[in-house]
Amino acid sequence: MTEPLIEIKNVEYRYKGSTADSLSDVSLTVNPGETLLLCGASGSGKTSIIRLINGLIPHYYNGEFRGSVTVAGRNIAKTELTDLAGIVGTVFQNPRSQFFSVDTDGEIVFGPENVGLPPAEIRRRKEQVVGEMHISELLDRSLFELSGGEKQRIACASVAALLPEIILLDEPSSNLDWTAMENLREIILLWKQQGKTVIVSEHRLWYLAGILDRVVYMKKGKIAGEWSGEDFSKLSEEGLQAMALRPTAADRRYAELFRDEPSENAGAFSGTADTADGGSGIVLRDYYFSYKKKPYIFRKHRFSEADGENLNLCIPKLVLPRGRVIAVVGRNGTGKSTFLRCLCGLEKDCTGVIEADGMTYRGRKRVGFSYMVMQDVNHQLFTDSVEAEVLLSMKVKDDRRCLRILSRLGLLPYKDVHPMALSGGQKQRVAIASAIAAGAELLLFDEPTSGLDYAHMVKVGKMLRELADGGSTVLVSTHDPELIALCCDTELVIRKGRAFYRAVPEIDRNNRQ
Repeated sequence: MTEPLIEIKNVEYRYKGSTADSLSDVSLTVNPGETLLLCGASGSGKTSIIRLINGLIPHYYNGEFRGSVTVAGRNIAKTELTDLAGIVGTVFQNPRSQFFSVDTDGEIVFGPENVGLPPAEIRRRKEQVVGEMHISELLDRSLFELSGGEKQRIACASVAALLPEIILLDEPSSNLDWTAMENLREIILLWKQQGKTVIVSEHRLWYLAGILDRVVYMKKGKIAGEWSGEDFSKLSEEGLQAMALRPTAADRRYAELFRDEPSENAGAFSGTADTADGGSGIVLRDYYFSYKKKPYIFRKHRFSEADGENLNLCIPKLVLPRGRVIAVVGRNGTGKSTFLRCLCGLEKDCTGVIEADGMTYRGRKRVGFSYMVMQDVNHQLFTDSVEAEVLLSMKVKDDRRCLRILSRLGLLPYKDVHPMALSGGQKQRVAIASAIAAGAELLLFDEPTSGLDYAHMVKVGKMLRELADGGSTVLVSTHDPELIALCCDTELVIRKGRAFYRAVPEIDRNNRQ
C-alpha cells in the first residue's frame, strides 16, 4: 500500500486576532500523484489547509496550532520553510505577491538560483519549463506589463522550475479570463501527467472537469464531504448551490459574453449626452491614458486621440446610463482595470472629465464623485475592525445603517474582527460593504466576486442590483458570467483600451434569481 505523501492529523487552528477556529479537528491524507480539489464557501478553511501543507502555518501565520502535519516524511512544525522549497511549490491567488524579480526571465530562474543550483542546471530547467508551458513569447518582458493571465503563467513556471513533488494552487483562476483559464487547465494536466501531486483550492470549477481524482468539501473549518472526481461531476446544480458551490460544467453560451470582438451593432456612445433609451446619463469625455510616459522638460505631455496606438485608454466620449448595472468585460490585459482607475481619478496622468447634472468633475474631484472597490482589496483596508472599516466610508456616521449593511452581506458575526484576519472572500465583502456605505453616485467594482462562493456571489449581485435601482450607476469589471446573468443590464466591452456597448443576451436576463 502506498504511503501518503501528505498526512494531516486532528489539526485545530485559530488565527491570531480571530475569535473562532479556522480549522477544527481536520484529518486528511493525500497520496503521491493525486489531483485534489478543496472546495467550499468563503472562509470554510480551504486556504488554511494550503498553508498547513506549505508550512506557512505555523511558521508564518501566528495563531493557536494543535495536531500534526507530515509532508514527504517531514514534520511541518519542525521543518524550516527553506527546507520545503524543492518539495512544495505554491501558486497564490495574486501572483504579484510571490514575485521577486522585475522581468519574466529573472522570475523563472529565481528559485533555482536561490537554492544554489549550478548555472548549467538553471538554464536547463528554464528551457524545460518554457518549452513545456509554451511561454516563449513571455520571455524578456517586464512583469509590470503583463496581464493577469500572463502573470499567472509566469508564477506557474517559476514554481515548476524548482521541480517540486507537490504543487498547491490557491484560487488560481480568480482574476483570469476564459482563455487564461483554459491555459491554466493545460498546465495542471501537464503536471498531472508528470506524476506531481496537485492540490487546488477553488470556487470556479468548470475548467477542472475531467482532471480531478478527489474532491474535499470544507464547511466551517471541517471536512464535510468527499467524492471521487467522477462522482462529484454528477452532482446536480441544485445540490451544488445548496453547498454554496458554483457549477461544475460551464454552459458554452457564456463564452459569448467574453468574446474579444464586439458585435456588429455595438459601438461607443457618441453625439448626444442621451443614453440609448433616451434617459439622462453620466458623460465621460476625453479619457486618454498611456503607461508609457513621454519625457518632458517644461510641461507634461497631455495625451489625446492623436497619440493613437500609444494609448492604453482612448475614449473620446462615453455615456453611462443612470440606474444601471453595467458589466465591464474583455480579455486580460485589454484595459478594464485601467479604465476603472482612470474613471475615478486614481491615475493622475489621465485626462478626462465627468459631466453630470450640469456639473463638471476634473482631476481629484472625480474621486469624490465615485467610489472604487479594487481587485486587490488589501490596498483599501485600513482599520482594526470590520465595523470600523464600513463606518470609515460613510459621509455621516450611522451605526444602525452600518450593521444593516454587514448583516445583508453575512458579515455581522465578524464586525469586531480585524479585516486582515479574514479570508480573501470575506475581505472582498468588507470592501463591497464600504462601497455601499459610501453612497457615491458612481460605484466601480473590479472583479468583486473573484474570491466568492456561489451563495455570496448571489448576495453581491442582488446588492448591486439594489444600488442601481436606488439611482446609482454601477460598473462592474468581471469574468463571472453568473454575475452578469444575475444583475447586469448591459455590457461595456473594453478592447485594446476602446469601449463598445453590447446588450446582455435575453436568455441570461430570464435566469435572474
